[in-house]
Amino acid sequence: MKNTETIANNQKLQQPPVTADDLDIFRVELLAEIKKLIDKHAGYPGRRWLKTEEVKKLLGASTGTLTTLRINGTLPYSRIGGILYYDAQDIENMLLSRKIQHR
Repeated sequence: MKNTETIANNQKLQQPPVTADDLDIFRVELLAEIKKLIDKHAGYPGRRWLKTEEVKKLLGASTGTLTTLRINGTLPYSRIGGILYYDAQDIENMLLSRKIQHR
């Protein structure tokens, strides 16, 4: 058993020390992974383009509310055939632009 511990300790000593640059790279990679996980589970699908029903569910909005947002230009959309598509980034931008912060 002691021989195994000695080998493990020798391997630890042979590894180069962790540098500040190593930690910075690790931090950036970790934050990117965390952001992916948050985006994946933040309430909207990871897809860029969402259909009407998905947007209604995401916002908790009625058909009439979504129609109003479309007509008054608050929420841009694209139409292909009879299907309306909304850019997830446009939805996020709309919400952020109307964010109210109380003091």
